[in-house]
Amino acid sequence: MTTERDTQTVSTLRTLPGDEVRQLMWRFAERYDLHMVVQSARSVARGPIAQMVANGLRNTHEWTPEKAEMLRHFDEQGLTSVFMEPHQGGYIEGPKNMATALLAFELAWVDAGAATCSLAGNLALAPIHERGTPEQLDEYMRKACPPQPGEDRTIRRGAFALTEPLPYVGVDTGLMSGRISVAEWNEGEEPILQVEKRGRFITNMPFAHWVAAAVDTGDERIKSSCMVLLEDTDPGTFDAGAPTLKMVHQLSATSDPIFSLRVPASRIIGGYTVKGGVIVPNFNHSDVIEAVFRRTRVTVAVMTSAKLLSAVEPIIRYQRGRFRGSSISETSPRYELGIQQREDALHRLIDVWATGEASASLGFEAARLFDEFDPLEREVQSHFAEQGIRGRKQMMALRRLNPQVVEMINLRARSSGERDAERLAELEADPMVRYIHLEALTNVLCPASKLWNTGHGATMMREAVSLMGGYGITEDCPGFLGHKWMDAQLEATYEGPEAVQRRQLSVTMINGVFLAQMKRWTEQMRTIAALRPGTGACALATGMQLWLWTINHLQVTDDAEGEKLYHGQRQGVTFPLADALCWLLAARQLILDTIELETKGLENPVVAEGLEGLSAFYRDLCHVMTARSIGEVGRLCAELVHGYNRHPAWDEASCGGCFDTRELDGLEATMPGIAAEAESLSDVIDGDEHPAKAGPCVRFTGLEEFQRIRLKMDGCLTGARLAKDRAARAAARVMIPEALDYPV
Repeated sequence: MTTERDTQTVSTLRTLPGDEVRQLMWRFAERYDLHMVVQSARSVARGPIAQMVANGLRNTHEWTPEKAEMLRHFDEQGLTSVFMEPHQGGYIEGPKNMATALLAFELAWVDAGAATCSLAGNLALAPIHERGTPEQLDEYMRKACPPQPGEDRTIRRGAFALTEPLPYVGVDTGLMSGRISVAEWNEGEEPILQVEKRGRFITNMPFAHWVAAAVDTGDERIKSSCMVLLEDTDPGTFDAGAPTLKMVHQLSATSDPIFSLRVPASRIIGGYTVKGGVIVPNFNHSDVIEAVFRRTRVTVAVMTSAKLLSAVEPIIRYQRGRFRGSSISETSPRYELGIQQREDALHRLIDVWATGEASASLGFEAARLFDEFDPLEREVQSHFAEQGIRGRKQMMALRRLNPQVVEMINLRARSSGERDAERLAELEADPMVRYIHLEALTNVLCPASKLWNTGHGATMMREAVSLMGGYGITEDCPGFLGHKWMDAQLEATYEGPEAVQRRQLSVTMINGVFLAQMKRWTEQMRTIAALRPGTGACALATGMQLWLWTINHLQVTDDAEGEKLYHGQRQGVTFPLADALCWLLAARQLILDTIELETKGLENPVVAEGLEGLSAFYRDLCHVMTARSIGEVGRLCAELVHGYNRHPAWDEASCGGCFDTRELDGLEATMPGIAAEAESLSDVIDGDEHPAKAGPCVRFTGLEEFQRIRLKMDGCLTGARLAKDRAARAAARVMIPEALDYPV
C-alpha cells in the first residue's frame, strides 16, 4: 500500500540539478560546442584554480609566476580562443555571448578573480570586435590566439584601459584625462599620434602586450575622442604601473598603468577620415564603449549567479553536519539533519537558492538574445553604411518602423487561429523590424541583469555566508564562500556602478516597443497561470500590471510642488522603478526556464527519471521568487504613487470630507448607527478638536485602479509560504555528493 508520505518522497527533489538540467533550462542542450566550453572551463576552475585559492595565492596583490600558470591552463584548454572565429584561430562560429557567459559562470563558480583574468582578454578585444576595421580585427584576433602547432610566435595578450584617476575609479566614463594629439604629420604620409594616458584599476596589465585605450582629443586637428590601440613596442613609455591594492579578485592581475607613446593613426579603433586637415575618428570612445558594455555586462552578471548557486551544496553540507562528532546518537534526527531541523535555516537557504536560479535565468536569457541580435545588428549597420545614413538620420529611420514592431509583438501574442499568419511572416522577415525589437529587449535585459544579479546577489551572498556561521569567513570555508561574498561587492561596480545601470534602464524601459512587449508578457503570465498555477505566474502578472500602471501614471503626473515626476533628473522616481522592473524580469525568466525544463525534460533520459520531483521543486522556487518580487514591486510602486503627494492638513480644504460630531448627533436620531459608520469611513472632528495626527486620512481619488490592483496583488500571495515550506522540505531531503569536487 502506497502512503501519502511515500508519494511525497517520490515527487520531491532527489539530487542537486546537474548539467543536463542546466542545458535544458538555459537552452544549449543541442550546442555541443558550448558543452565543450563548459567542460574545459570546469576542468581548469575546479582543478588548478581551486588549488591556487586553497594554497593562499589570493593573499598577495602582485602578479606572481604561480598565478601566471592560469594563463597556460586557459590556453591549453582552449578558453583563450573562445572569443575568436575559426579562421582567426577559434573554434566557435558565430556570436559568442552565450559561450563567454558560460565560461564566466564556470570559472566564477570557484573564483571570480580567475574568471575576470580570462574575460579581461576578451574585453580588450571587444572594441576591435565591435567597431574595429577588418585589418584590426584579423590582426589582433589572430595574435591573441595561442600559437598552433608549427607556428613560431608568442601569444599577444591585451588589456582594456578606460577609467582614469580623477581621482576615483569607475565614476564617470564620459570624463577622461587621457589625451591624444598629432605628433607628426608629413604631407602624403600617415599621421603619427602622441598618446598620454593614465589608467586606474586595469586588469591584465602586468602581462599585457597591447592595450585598447580610451582617450579624448587634445588637439584641434583631431575632432573627437576615440579608442586607440597601444603596443608595448611603440616608442615611449608603456608601464604596467603599481599593483592595485584590492581586497578582492586577487587572482586577477590589476594595476594602474602609465602610457606616453607615439602610434600611427591607423591604430584608431574603427579607422578615421581626414576632412579639412582634421582627423575625424569614425567612432568616438562612447560609441565603442556602448557597443562593448551592452554585451559584456551580462558575463559579469552571471559571475555573481554562479557564486549563489555554488553556495547551495556547501550550505547543505554544513547544516546537516553541524552536530556530527559530538555526543549525540548517530541514529537521531539531529545527527542526520543538524541545523536543517530548524525551519529558519531552510527558508533562508531557499531564498539564496531561488535568487541564484532567477539571476542565472535572467543573465543567460540576455546572453541568448545578444547571440540573436548580433548578426542582425551587423546586417542593419551594413545597410545603413551602403545608404550613407548615419547618426540622427539612422535613429529617425528606425523610429518610423516602431508601429510595425508593435504590430509584430501583438500578432505573436495571439493564438495561431486568431493571428494574420501572412502578415506576421512578412514582419518577421524584415530584418529592420526584428532588429528594433531585439534592440529594445537587450537594452533593458542587459542593464537589468547586471543591476539585479550583482546588486541583490551581493546581498544574498552575505546571507549565504551567514548560514555557514563563523565557518563562512574562514579561508578554509567549503566553497570559498567568504571570498565569493567579498568578490561580489566588486562585481556590483564592474563596467559601471549600479547608478549607471539604473540610469540606462530609466531611459530604455519607457521605450514604446518595450512597454508593448511588457504588456504581452503580462498576458503570457496569465496564460501560464491557467496551466501551471503553482509557479505563481498569476501573481507575477498582477505585479507586472501594477508596474505598468505606475510607470504610465508617473510619466503624466506632477508632484505636490508642480514638478514633473518622471524625468531624467528625478532619480528618486526613475531608479526605484528600474529596481522594481528587475525583480519582475528575474521572476518571469525563472518561470519560463522551469517550463522549458518540464517541456523538454522527458526527452532526456537522465532528467526524465526524476523530472516529477525536480519540476515540483522548481515550481515552488518560482512561487517563492515571485512572492518576493511582487512584494518589492508593491512597496516601491506604492511609495512612488503616494509618496510625492502632500499629506492632508487640518485645514478647510482638507477637512471638506470630514464629519462633525454635531452633524452626526443630529443625523443619529433619524439614521441610527450613522455615527459608527462615519467613523469607519472618514475622520470625525469636534469643532477645532481632531485626532492626534498630521491631518485627515488620505483619500485615493484618481488612484482607485492602483488600489484595486495592489489589493489583488496582495491576495495573490496566497499559497506562497506553503510553496516555501515544500521547497524547504525538499532541500532537507535532497542527496548531495560525499564531498565537494574541488579542494578546500
